Amino acid sequence: MNFLRFFQGKGKEPMPEAERLTAYRHSGDVAILGALYEPYMEMVFGVCYRYLGDEEESKDAVMQIFEKLVSDLRQHDVSNLKSWLYSVARNYCLMKLRAARVTAGAAEAGAREFRIETPVQDDFLVLEAKLDAMDKCLQKLANEQRISIELFYLQSKCYREIAGETGFEMGKVKSYIQNGKRNLKICIESNGRYR
Repeated sequence: MNFLRFFQGKGKEPMPEAERLTAYRHSGDVAILGALYEPYMEMVFGVCYRYLGDEEESKDAVMQIFEKLVSDLRQHDVSNLKSWLYSVARNYCLMKLRAARVTAGAAEAGAREFRIETPVQDDFLVLEAKLDAMDKCLQKLANEQRISIELFYLQSKCYREIAGETGFEMGKVKSYIQNGKRNLKICIESNGRYR
């Protein structure tokens, strides 16, 4: 994915992410934003591809989300960039899908007789509610479980990589993932109103 390397080498000395976020918020320097965004571009592409199902459309979405960040990150105080970007990418795709369905529905039914409730939209709303519940429940997990699940499922890291990155014992990583997955399922089922 060569297009993901657009910003590589544009940033200056590496500094902690929180400091780079603050520096961008104060300066508006797009090179700082590019250096912040670059490590997450593959994740954003993956999220977009999962929703949109089209490689070119997903590549476009990655760049459009970056353009959106130029103003959004100056307005919002973001503490966890990765989680925030995941939500931004997901919401961007959901809005894009919603707009496409509205357009298709209006064309199909005619301008006068557009129906809001359709089985496809109901499925879409159920998916959106499940994803919102998952995001909320993910934040409620014990820190070790949340980190292990995010690394394993969102970044596709293996147990060994997770252990190396976090300092967790390898045997504990599997336990954190299994227990976290179970706790996540319980939380989603008890809080979800999407059934």
